[in-house]
Amino acid sequence: MASPPRGVEAGAAQLLRREARTERARLLAPILLGLGIAACGVAQAWLIARLLATLLGRADAGWADLAAAAVLALLMAALGVAQERAQVAAGEDAKARLRAAAFGRLLAAGPADDRAVGEKSALVVERVEALEGYFARWLPAAALAVLGPLLVAGAAAVADPVSGLILLGAGIMVPVAQAMSGIGAGAASRRQFAALQRLSGRFLDRMRGLPTLVLFNQQQAEAGRLREAAEELRVRTMRVLRVAFLSAGAMELIAATAIASLAYRHGHLVAGTHPAPVAALFTLLAVPVFFQPLRAFAAAYHEQLAARGAAADLAPLLEGEEPTGLLLEEIPPKVTVTFHEARLTYDPSRPPALDGLSFRVLPGETLLLTGASGSGKTSVLRILMGFRRPDGGRVAINGHDITLLKPAELRRLSSYVGQRAHIFRATIRENIRFARPDADDAAIEAAARAAQVMDFAADLPQGLDTLVGEGGFGLSGGQAQRVAVARAFLRDTPLVLLDEPTSHLDPGTEAAVLDALRRLCVGRTAIVATHARAARGYFGRVLEMSGGRAVSDRMAGN
Repeated sequence: MASPPRGVEAGAAQLLRREARTERARLLAPILLGLGIAACGVAQAWLIARLLATLLGRADAGWADLAAAAVLALLMAALGVAQERAQVAAGEDAKARLRAAAFGRLLAAGPADDRAVGEKSALVVERVEALEGYFARWLPAAALAVLGPLLVAGAAAVADPVSGLILLGAGIMVPVAQAMSGIGAGAASRRQFAALQRLSGRFLDRMRGLPTLVLFNQQQAEAGRLREAAEELRVRTMRVLRVAFLSAGAMELIAATAIASLAYRHGHLVAGTHPAPVAALFTLLAVPVFFQPLRAFAAAYHEQLAARGAAADLAPLLEGEEPTGLLLEEIPPKVTVTFHEARLTYDPSRPPALDGLSFRVLPGETLLLTGASGSGKTSVLRILMGFRRPDGGRVAINGHDITLLKPAELRRLSSYVGQRAHIFRATIRENIRFARPDADDAAIEAAARAAQVMDFAADLPQGLDTLVGEGGFGLSGGQAQRVAVARAFLRDTPLVLLDEPTSHLDPGTEAAVLDALRRLCVGRTAIVATHARAARGYFGRVLEMSGGRAVSDRMAGN
């Protein structure tokens, strides 16, 4: 598999550096606590060296030294707990901020982001989760891998300069070994994340389409394909774990070499002829203290590799320019929508979606956009909802160019009802309240009556408080669509945008929904994209489109 472009790697590195600067204050606590643990370890090693030398008859340590060593052990345990908590806090803070940023960018992009739902879910969940270890463990470990060994080697050098140099040389070999064992690990980690993203996206997509797979008797074949994707992920994961095992083995080899070198240096201890037995024992006992931060560094090394792979996927989303524009001081009570020679192209290799489209819709007027699929109807709605900017021409609301507004402000102006309403697993009341969370029960019930939701809710066991399943399970298509219309009534905006709101309904249900939509549009500026001939009997003006242009503008029935 080809390695990622340098721009992707640079974006990932920039994202990690920026977030590390943001977390600097939180990361200081685990680093200082780690230095405190190292200092306590040095002091404890000296006390234990005195106690051992006393047993050999070469020093005069007593009960006070033993008690002090015990107190230091308890203090080190307490500092370790505090360090762990500080690391968890740093990791959780970074995750919460990154997840909110990623989710906000995906929401702001809306339909303009063409990633599959599974891929978006993987970005917000798995990718952000993979960054926790980078902030909670890798960054503190990287700092302590430099500061901790320097502190211990300095103390050892005071006791015996040659021993200090041996420890320092061993410490220098650790990052070299990590780099050698980690050659190609970054690419392996990125491939692992790519396999995870493919598996997540495929699994979520197939779970949503499970009834279709069963109807076409493809469940076994699809299970086999999912098994292949899972096997690919297993292979990729094992390659990444192999790096972790190699780095751990390299660490133990270096530690064993350091102990052997120090044992050779202070071999006279065995014969009892060493001139400084306490210093010799101290340098030997300091080896575990010296390598403890380096072991933490080695254990966290794969966290850094995983984080770089995750950041490479997140960076294009998070590093993109934040949507800019003006904010509305207040929502105007009436709006006039004007398109003048508007142009929009999704793909330069294909014809434009809008090619010089012009029309105007006045307050209280409803405009039906008709035409074949691909004529540009939905593109008009996307522009008015801020999900796309026109490439040329002018689109204005109340005479003001909409490109001057922040895209999210356009959505404050409008209520939208699409082809299929998404109903969450909640009560009908909560699903309606989603349009305006601060609405009281009286407002929700008024919206439900206006949208004819009460016509069927009255027959349900708990009325509006009846729980419905994910995706509207328990409601018919027409009932779910009326819940969507109730949301639009509750939102109460001056602009109403409807995209094929009755395309999948039977004639009787279509008439009921169209009647509710007609009442929704009264007194508001409304634009309805539809193929339905029945809609022409409910709304007044028709603009027929073809190839992104207006080909006729007439009153319904003419």
